[in-house]
Amino acid sequence: MTLRQEPFLEHVRERGRYPGSREADRAARVVLALLGAHLIGSERAELAARLPETYALILLNPLQSAEPLSPERFIRATAAWIDGATETTATWDVSAVLSTVADAAGEDLMKRVLFQLPAGYDLLFGRPGEG
Repeated sequence: MTLRQEPFLEHVRERGRYPGSREADRAARVVLALLGAHLIGSERAELAARLPETYALILLNPLQSAEPLSPERFIRATAAWIDGATETTATWDVSAVLSTVADAAGEDLMKRVLFQLPAGYDLLFGRPGEG
């Protein structure tokens, strides 16, 4: 089932403890653009189908990545794309967005998504021990 934009952003906003939807939207856009560069095939398409259209398009048209980023480098890349972010705040951003994505994805799809990613992403998605 596809999550609508308002509930999706509200989940991100609550988890990230952002003051408003604008900050949640900014984090979602950056994190999903980076994530999309790491996923291929049906998993990326299935995940996109469960997200609001705006974010699905970002996931399907990702930033380019020469190689899969480790979780640590993913956080550093997120910090680099968000004005004023630090690695600490980027960790918060990544966690807020990816845990919301994991909820939308469901268990089966998340297992397949995590299989495509380097070790340690299970923690970023709030699913320790699944990756």
